[in-house]
Amino acid sequence: QVQLVESGGGSVQAGGSLRLSCVASGDSRSRSCLGWFRQLPDKEREAVATIYKVSKLTFYADSVKGRFTISHDNTKNTLYLQMNSLKPDDTAMYYCAAAGACVGLTVYGDQSWGQGTQVTVSS
Repeated sequence: QVQLVESGGGSVQAGGSLRLSCVASGDSRSRSCLGWFRQLPDKEREAVATIYKVSKLTFYADSVKGRFTISHDNTKNTLYLQMNSLKPDDTAMYYCAAAGACVGLTVYGDQSWGQGTQVTVSS
């Protein structure tokens, strides 16, 4: 079982930055892919970025390319999402996930999800 806990959300003005963190505990050896997703109330969940744990290959949604950076520190079992040049459209609840596999921004297999951290960007 893998537990994920996100932190780092908050309220910022447009153009600002935030760094989200997601700490994993438990046995995550079967989770080869990590990712960040976001969701607004009554909207479908949207993939933001994914990273392969071993190769560090990354994928980004078009809407965040050039502004967001996903990274993973194996020594700390922590996933990060650096968000720069934030826009009001980035406002959402952000979730981290650990999955058995990814193909681009789509996760497959056994999955674990965090509880989410709220990001609010004002204009």
